Amino acid sequence: MRKILVALILVAFAPWAWAISPYFQGGRVPGGDLNNVMAQVEKKLTGAGFNVIGKYQPAGLTGYGVLVATDRDLLNTVRNLGGAAIVGAPIRIGVKSDGTVSYMNLEYWLRAYFRKQYPLADRTVRATQSKLARALGEGQAFGGDVDRKDLPGYQYMFGMEGFESDKNLLMEHLSFEDAVQTIQENLARNVARTSKVYEIIMPDKKIAVFGVAMNDPKEGEGWWAKTAGPDNIAALPYEIYVVNNKASHLFARFRIALSWPAVGMGTFMRIVDAPGIIRDTLTTVAGGN
Repeated sequence: MRKILVALILVAFAPWAWAISPYFQGGRVPGGDLNNVMAQVEKKLTGAGFNVIGKYQPAGLTGYGVLVATDRDLLNTVRNLGGAAIVGAPIRIGVKSDGTVSYMNLEYWLRAYFRKQYPLADRTVRATQSKLARALGEGQAFGGDVDRKDLPGYQYMFGMEGFESDKNLLMEHLSFEDAVQTIQENLARNVARTSKVYEIIMPDKKIAVFGVAMNDPKEGEGWWAKTAGPDNIAALPYEIYVVNNKASHLFARFRIALSWPAVGMGTFMRIVDAPGIIRDTLTTVAGGN
């Protein structure tokens, strides 16, 4: 009888065992000036062997910052996978001026980004996640949850865009080099009130990803990120990725929903204009009209 009861309990809780959240809480650091707090976290990351390639304090989110890092083994895995897997190369860490630290759950994000190729990367992803946890501390997972099995084909609702949406394409160029140069020059010129947070370019594979700060006080990412929930700060910044001669982004009804899976439809309706604004902004950065 006891064995049967245990079996029933395991069955009842089995669905929860497959749920996975997008972020982990890290250990707190002394709070204060945001730049000083970010410097403390950067030191932890570099001390653990990560390479910090970008820092970002989103306009409209006072007291919140993001560090972007890379890991050599994860970069090698992305290079081997190629294509749109490049969006999984950057590792984002959220920081608040009160000393709160959070970071991506790489398994969550890379199951969604690598999809059928994820099993080829699983060992590296787990090793990199363990390395992050040792560097920053491993606290509670948060930010909502999605079943692991649903992440490769993730959609917020049936009929909404997924990872391979046709709406991802921003601009088609003559060559990979032309696409990269156009994005670099436009970010340097701060077109559409944007700026570069980071770049990762793998010319041998003709793939690249750029973190884009959208700094417009009315149409930048601060307003919709605040509405969705600023504690998920490690969702930012948004990115443009290049595969061969095509510059693309992840359409926001996919990208924002993946970043804030616990947000209800009422909140999404309050930021209903965000997908179009993001697409228009990043199209300009990619060289379109």
